[in-house]
Amino acid sequence: MEPTASLPVVVIGAGPTGLAAAAHLAGRGLEPLVLEAGPAAGAAVREWSHVRLFSTWAEVVDPAAEKLLAATGWTAPDSAGYPSGGDWAGRYLQPLADALGDRVRYGARVTGVSRAGRDRIVDAGRDTQPFVVHVAHTDGREERLFARAVIDASGTWTRPGPAGGSGLPALGEQAAADRVSYRVPDLTDPEVRLRYAGRRTAVIGSGASAFTALAQLADLARREDGEGTHAVWILRRGISGSTFGGGTADQLPARGALGLAAKAAVDQGFADAVTGFRTDAMERDADGRVVLVGEDGRRLDAVDEVIVLTGFRPDLSFLGELRLGLDERLQAPVGLAPLIDPNQHSCGTVYPHGHRELSHPEQGVYLVGMKSYGRAPTFLAMTGYEQVRSVAAAVAGDLRAADRVELTLPETGVCGGAGLFDAPEAGRVADGGCCAPEAGRAADEGCCAPEPQVVRIGAPAGSAAAGEAPEGGCCGS
Repeated sequence: MEPTASLPVVVIGAGPTGLAAAAHLAGRGLEPLVLEAGPAAGAAVREWSHVRLFSTWAEVVDPAAEKLLAATGWTAPDSAGYPSGGDWAGRYLQPLADALGDRVRYGARVTGVSRAGRDRIVDAGRDTQPFVVHVAHTDGREERLFARAVIDASGTWTRPGPAGGSGLPALGEQAAADRVSYRVPDLTDPEVRLRYAGRRTAVIGSGASAFTALAQLADLARREDGEGTHAVWILRRGISGSTFGGGTADQLPARGALGLAAKAAVDQGFADAVTGFRTDAMERDADGRVVLVGEDGRRLDAVDEVIVLTGFRPDLSFLGELRLGLDERLQAPVGLAPLIDPNQHSCGTVYPHGHRELSHPEQGVYLVGMKSYGRAPTFLAMTGYEQVRSVAAAVAGDLRAADRVELTLPETGVCGGAGLFDAPEAGRVADGGCCAPEAGRAADEGCCAPEPQVVRIGAPAGSAAAGEAPEGGCCGS
């Protein structure tokens, strides 16, 4: 077996954070080996290629990656422009992967990671053993690789959250699979457009993806071929001043505009908001349409389609032989979890962090990017880039650089909020304000929560801000 120092650093996932990690490692003279389960770079990003990010190009291109690309003659996009997922994959991620050459392998799914000759139980000589990585290839081959360190940037895209309010699938959710989607629909696709045009669709969720779906369905309803399209927006909490994000005060203007577009969809009557509703079951009526049943027994009018956008979860199944230190709630590293808890933080209030917060009892393994956030929805691409800069420095032994973590994130927005995340309305009082949860009580036990209700918000919106919102957005940007 080779000495550990001569082995590559295995990076799992050729998405934005994984490729940035490879660029930082290469820049430090370390050899990265990127294993991507999909057929191309940014395979997950390509699945939402129709969605526009709320971050500009300047905020989604990693500095080390840009330096690597510059040597290839790459032409950088306009830094002030807003890429779609397809733009991001095609104009940045794939060229970056191409620049890394055979350091990136496609069709290579990681099925297990451990210490060579040591299962999870064994202590003796553990830290001196290399990591062993099992890989399954699309052609059926299996391979065993050795690594000096493992950086897991595989994201959370493959594990969307269910509709059920308890974190489990609603009763009947699987049986209704032909009517349920867990992605923002691509309404530019004629076949997908026909699925939603002129129909009644429930959108479950309260983040940027839900905003995007609401805005796009409203746009379809305004079109001649979409007459009769209507959305029912299902929220587990109530409506408050922060429901639609930061608006014009958001330091990411497109993110704020996205929330305003969702608000316009409700204000203009293209969507109804059902508040305080936690889905318990999905039933079918005589026509095969879906009836959502709440935990409180309420039954909503039948819908033709359901779009579930309740976040994502990390796949930890192939890491079972490693000694990970994960927060019991968020499934994020214990050092990071308090900094990103969506009950307390939005995207802009996350404290800068690096290799120390991302470390585990198993030295040399790091979960980075969206996966490092576990179930928290507050991730931005620039956070992941700073994570891997710090991690690459730590793997290289440059702790001074690794500890010099500097990151300033835009404030406000749609990514959670102080004590109100996924809670029913925390008590709306007469002047429109909210009473905070009582000391010592969980966020979902807030005082004076209203009864679930269907509401229309405000008068028809005519502001330029609402009308000029971008066509989409992505909280994972």
